[in-house]
Amino acid sequence: MTIGKVDNTGLIKRACSDPDAFAQLYLMHYDNVFHYCIRRLFDRYSAEEATSTVFFKVMNNLSSFDGTVIDFRSWLFRIATNTVNDYLRDAKKRADLIHKALTNTRTQSARATDCNEKKALLKKALLRLKPKYQTVITLCFFENMKLTEIAACLGKNPSTVRTWLNRAIVKLRKKLDAAMDNGG
Repeated sequence: MTIGKVDNTGLIKRACSDPDAFAQLYLMHYDNVFHYCIRRLFDRYSAEEATSTVFFKVMNNLSSFDGTVIDFRSWLFRIATNTVNDYLRDAKKRADLIHKALTNTRTQSARATDCNEKKALLKKALLRLKPKYQTVITLCFFENMKLTEIAACLGKNPSTVRTWLNRAIVKLRKKLDAAMDNGG
Protein backbone atom coordinates (compact mmCIF):
# COMPACT_ATOMS: atom_id res chain seq x y z
CA MET A 1 0.00 0.00 0.00
CA THR A 2 1.44 3.35 -1.03
CA ILE A 3 0.84 6.28 1.22
CA GLY A 4 -0.02 9.53 -0.53
CA LYS A 5 1.54 12.89 0.26
CA VAL A 6 -1.57 14.03 2.12
CA ASP A 7 -1.36 10.96 4.36
CA ASN A 8 2.39 11.53 4.82
CA THR A 9 1.75 14.97 6.29
CA GLY A 10 -0.62 13.36 8.75
CA LEU A 11 1.93 10.63 9.40
CA ILE A 12 4.58 13.22 10.22
CA LYS A 13 2.23 14.89 12.72
CA ARG A 14 1.21 11.57 14.26
CA ALA A 15 4.85 10.49 14.53
CA CYS A 16 5.40 13.19 17.17
CA SER A 17 3.42 11.16 19.70
CA ASP A 18 2.85 7.74 18.13
CA PRO A 19 5.86 5.34 18.08
CA ASP A 20 4.23 3.22 15.35
CA ALA A 21 3.85 6.28 13.10
CA PHE A 22 7.48 7.22 13.74
CA ALA A 23 8.54 3.67 12.90
CA GLN A 24 6.65 3.94 9.61
CA LEU A 25 8.29 7.29 8.86
CA TYR A 26 11.68 5.79 9.74
CA LEU A 27 11.15 2.84 7.38
CA MET A 28 10.06 5.16 4.57
CA HIS A 29 13.21 7.30 4.76
CA TYR A 30 15.91 5.04 6.20
CA ASP A 31 17.32 3.80 2.88
CA ASN A 32 17.65 7.30 1.41
CA VAL A 33 19.39 8.67 4.49
CA PHE A 34 21.66 5.63 4.85
CA HIS A 35 22.72 5.73 1.18
CA TYR A 36 23.42 9.45 1.45
CA CYS A 37 25.57 8.86 4.55
CA ILE A 38 27.48 5.98 2.96
CA ARG A 39 28.17 8.07 -0.13
CA ARG A 40 29.61 10.80 2.07
CA LEU A 41 31.54 8.59 4.50
CA PHE A 42 32.53 5.61 2.28
CA ASP A 43 32.31 3.29 5.24
CA ARG A 44 29.31 1.14 6.17
CA TYR A 45 29.87 1.25 9.93
CA SER A 46 30.30 5.05 9.94
CA ALA A 47 27.23 5.47 7.72
CA GLU A 48 25.15 3.27 10.02
CA GLU A 49 26.31 5.29 13.01
CA ALA A 50 25.52 8.59 11.27
CA THR A 51 22.11 7.35 10.09
CA SER A 52 21.28 6.30 13.63
CA THR A 53 22.25 9.75 14.88
CA VAL A 54 20.11 11.41 12.19
CA PHE A 55 16.98 9.54 13.21
CA PHE A 56 17.69 10.13 16.88
CA LYS A 57 17.82 13.87 16.14
CA VAL A 58 14.65 13.61 14.04
CA MET A 59 12.86 11.81 16.85
CA ASN A 60 13.90 14.45 19.39
CA ASN A 61 13.04 17.42 17.17
CA LEU A 62 10.04 16.19 15.15
CA SER A 63 7.58 18.17 17.24
CA SER A 64 9.30 21.39 16.08
CA PHE A 65 8.76 20.48 12.40
CA ASP A 66 5.68 22.17 10.96
CA GLY A 67 6.18 21.98 7.19
CA THR A 68 5.00 19.79 4.33
CA VAL A 69 6.18 16.41 3.09
CA ILE A 70 8.59 18.06 0.64
CA ASP A 71 9.89 20.28 3.45
CA PHE A 72 10.31 17.17 5.59
CA ARG A 73 12.63 15.57 3.03
CA SER A 74 14.74 18.74 2.91
CA TRP A 75 14.71 18.96 6.71
CA LEU A 76 15.78 15.33 6.96
CA PHE A 77 18.66 15.77 4.51
CA ARG A 78 19.73 18.95 6.31
CA ILE A 79 19.99 16.96 9.53
CA ALA A 80 21.86 14.20 7.67
CA THR A 81 24.25 16.73 6.13
CA ASN A 82 24.97 18.35 9.49
CA THR A 83 25.47 14.96 11.12
CA VAL A 84 27.91 13.79 8.44
CA ASN A 85 29.77 17.11 8.54
CA ASP A 86 30.08 16.84 12.33
CA TYR A 87 31.41 13.34 11.90
CA LEU A 88 33.99 14.48 9.36
CA ARG A 89 35.17 17.43 11.45
CA ASP A 90 37.04 15.14 13.73
CA ALA A 91 40.45 15.00 12.02
CA LYS A 92 41.38 11.56 13.36
CA LYS A 93 38.18 10.01 12.09
CA ARG A 94 38.70 11.74 8.76
CA ALA A 95 42.22 10.35 8.44
CA ASP A 96 40.96 6.90 9.42
CA LEU A 97 38.23 7.12 6.77
CA ILE A 98 40.77 7.96 4.06
CA HIS A 99 42.94 5.04 5.15
CA LYS A 100 39.93 2.65 5.32
CA ALA A 101 38.67 3.75 1.90
CA LEU A 102 42.01 3.01 0.29
CA THR A 103 42.59 -0.20 2.25
CA ASN A 104 39.08 -1.56 1.64
CA THR A 105 39.31 -0.87 -2.07
CA ARG A 106 42.76 -2.42 -2.42
CA THR A 107 42.09 -5.49 -0.25
CA GLN A 108 38.92 -6.46 -2.10
CA SER A 109 41.18 -8.16 -4.58
CA ALA A 110 44.92 -8.74 -4.64
CA ARG A 111 44.81 -7.65 -8.26
CA ALA A 112 42.82 -4.45 -7.91
CA THR A 113 41.33 -3.44 -11.23
CA ASP A 114 41.85 -0.08 -12.81
CA CYS A 115 38.23 0.72 -11.96
CA ASN A 116 38.80 0.03 -8.26
CA GLU A 117 41.91 2.22 -8.27
CA LYS A 118 39.95 5.06 -9.83
CA LYS A 119 37.19 4.63 -7.23
CA ALA A 120 39.80 4.78 -4.49
CA LEU A 121 41.25 7.97 -5.95
CA LEU A 122 37.78 9.49 -6.21
CA LYS A 123 36.98 8.58 -2.59
CA LYS A 124 40.27 10.01 -1.40
CA ALA A 125 39.79 13.21 -3.41
CA LEU A 126 36.20 13.65 -2.21
CA LEU A 127 37.18 13.20 1.42
CA ARG A 128 39.83 15.89 1.06
CA LEU A 129 37.30 18.50 -0.07
CA LYS A 130 35.65 20.82 2.42
CA PRO A 131 32.47 19.30 3.88
CA LYS A 132 30.25 21.82 2.07
CA TYR A 133 31.75 20.76 -1.26
CA GLN A 134 31.41 17.06 -0.41
CA THR A 135 27.78 17.74 0.44
CA VAL A 136 26.84 19.47 -2.81
CA ILE A 137 28.66 16.91 -4.96
CA THR A 138 26.99 14.01 -3.15
CA LEU A 139 23.51 15.53 -3.23
CA CYS A 140 23.82 16.51 -6.89
CA PHE A 141 25.55 13.51 -8.43
CA PHE A 142 24.71 10.63 -6.10
CA GLU A 143 21.28 11.68 -4.81
CA ASN A 144 20.29 13.28 -8.15
CA MET A 145 18.86 16.37 -6.48
CA LYS A 146 18.23 19.60 -8.35
CA LEU A 147 19.91 22.82 -7.24
CA THR A 148 16.68 24.04 -5.66
CA GLU A 149 16.35 20.82 -3.63
CA ILE A 150 19.96 21.04 -2.50
CA ALA A 151 19.44 24.68 -1.55
CA ALA A 152 16.42 23.70 0.54
CA CYS A 153 18.42 20.95 2.28
CA LEU A 154 21.24 23.31 3.12
CA GLY A 155 19.14 26.39 3.83
CA LYS A 156 21.07 28.31 1.16
CA ASN A 157 20.21 30.27 -1.97
CA PRO A 158 20.26 28.19 -5.20
CA SER A 159 22.86 30.56 -6.67
CA THR A 160 25.12 29.88 -3.68
CA VAL A 161 24.69 26.16 -4.20
CA ARG A 162 25.50 26.52 -7.91
CA THR A 163 28.69 28.43 -7.01
CA TRP A 164 29.68 25.82 -4.44
CA LEU A 165 29.01 23.03 -6.93
CA ASN A 166 31.13 24.68 -9.62
CA ARG A 167 33.98 25.28 -7.17
CA ALA A 168 33.68 21.72 -5.85
CA ILE A 169 33.93 20.23 -9.33
CA VAL A 170 36.99 22.36 -10.14
CA LYS A 171 38.70 21.42 -6.85
CA LEU A 172 37.81 17.74 -7.28
CA ARG A 173 39.18 17.74 -10.82
CA LYS A 174 42.44 19.34 -9.62
CA LYS A 175 42.83 16.78 -6.83
CA LEU A 176 42.16 13.89 -9.24
CA ASP A 177 44.57 15.30 -11.84
CA ALA A 178 47.26 15.71 -9.20
CA ALA A 179 46.73 12.16 -7.96
CA MET A 180 46.93 10.78 -11.50
CA ASP A 181 50.11 12.80 -12.19
CA ASN A 182 51.70 11.35 -9.03
CA GLY A 183 51.06 7.85 -10.25
CA GLY A 184 48.15 7.42 -7.81
